[in-house]
Amino acid sequence: MEKVKGFGGFFFRARNPQALNEWYATMLGITPENGQSVWQQEAGPTVFEAFPADTDYFGRAEQGFMLNFRVANLDALLEQLHKAGVRIDQNRQDESYGRFAWIYDPEDNKIELWEPR
Repeated sequence: MEKVKGFGGFFFRARNPQALNEWYATMLGITPENGQSVWQQEAGPTVFEAFPADTDYFGRAEQGFMLNFRVANLDALLEQLHKAGVRIDQNRQDESYGRFAWIYDPEDNKIELWEPR
């Protein structure tokens, strides 16, 4: 049986795509290479899971997805984002498989940051 080999892209609507792409590049280091919109990421686990339609885990009810980014040092990144004025949720979660925090992009999309153990 054939199967997919990995996560190949993420595409979403934005009120101001250029500004939002620049925010992700500046704040989270998701930068295109060679003038293309391709981001070379580090290998690692990727969770792919559907949630109930009425979940409040993603924040706003109309937010149909939530990005989760693996990070190496959650505390250092949160401090850097705080200094840059990024909206940061005060909630934190510690689990046997890692630590979690949440931030919001300029279009109020909730983003999960995960520091795996």
